Amino acid sequence: MDRFEPNLRIPGPTALPPTVREAGARQMINHRGPEFAAMLARILEGMKPYFGTTGDIAMLTTAGTGGLEAAVVNTLSPGDRVLGVSIGSFGDRFAKIARTYGAEVTVIEVEWGQAADPAVLRAQLERAPGYKAVLLTHNETSTGVMNPIPELAAVIREVAPEALILVDSVSGLGAVPFEMDAWGIDVVMTGSQKAWMSAPGLAMVAASERAWAAMESATMPRVYLDLRAHRDSHAAGQTPWTPAIAVVYQVDEGIRLMAAEGASAIFARHEACAAAAQAGLQALGFELFADPRHASKTVTAAVVPDDLDWKAFNGDLRRRGLVLAGGQGKLTGKIFRLGHLGSVTIEEILGAMSTLEFVSISAGRPIRPGSAVAAAQVAALESFGVAVPSAVGAGA
Repeated sequence: MDRFEPNLRIPGPTALPPTVREAGARQMINHRGPEFAAMLARILEGMKPYFGTTGDIAMLTTAGTGGLEAAVVNTLSPGDRVLGVSIGSFGDRFAKIARTYGAEVTVIEVEWGQAADPAVLRAQLERAPGYKAVLLTHNETSTGVMNPIPELAAVIREVAPEALILVDSVSGLGAVPFEMDAWGIDVVMTGSQKAWMSAPGLAMVAASERAWAAMESATMPRVYLDLRAHRDSHAAGQTPWTPAIAVVYQVDEGIRLMAAEGASAIFARHEACAAAAQAGLQALGFELFADPRHASKTVTAAVVPDDLDWKAFNGDLRRRGLVLAGGQGKLTGKIFRLGHLGSVTIEEILGAMSTLEFVSISAGRPIRPGSAVAAAQVAALESFGVAVPSAVGAGA
């Protein structure tokens, strides 16, 4: 914790580790030279275990939304029937992209705060067969919900085996387990500013052999986002267009740090931080927005109480160095979100709870000092399998 820097607890961009920040300040290099080629190879190979694939990954200089657009335009043609499964703002965006490029999009609208129901998906696929692709969101940061992708993908593979499965995992991949090949996913994308602990600017997109084959007949327009151009260029150690080299430096360092920590430890840390955030917010009297069965491991959404002046409350939090995210779209002013992904530590979550406690008590809310911090710490310890005496767990 640094009193001169905020405790940045939004779902992205995430705070950068010191060595990642330093990496981004390095001098530029020739992006057509051997040093860049070696770095690109390290990044693409280092990401494969987190994607859960042995296939090719393309690195694009774009925001995460560019990765969504790349998934659509590379595999589909105007007029293709597409099923979008939307559980929030980013699910809506995925469907909008496909519709904008001429796909005939049907959307399953899931109540915000809930995950997609495999049974509902099955019924839609059986009722209206012939979809070319199904669009899924892995982790919906607008609502704090994580979809059961293995179950949803299994339904699609069983009922509509010819349909391509396109998954937005911009804010999930790298923080939680993902098995692209084993689950039968065709395209999945992520962004540098999330679990990869780097600045915004890069999207990484992996495609299955089915998806690469579909690209040969897909007719949606694409030049900059053509994944085939990226794959061909990557084989020569380059990118087809000038990359965001400073961000590439950072992702390279981020993956080095992730390799040193190990995937299982990374996943356990995100589990513990999520448990701590959820327990701490509940101890503060906030109702969690997401269905607890499908609560995100990277961002927690909480309902703004009717008796709380959120604008004033949030202003006080910011003055004390805690930066949270508000609601998006129809949830603006109704929820707030606390991000816990990337380089996040338990200590940062405990610090966030301490600040929330201080501001809550200062605002006259009936909070016992230390209650939220204690609840968060107990939840984190239990997540790591540490037995906590019941008297401590009860706040005695």
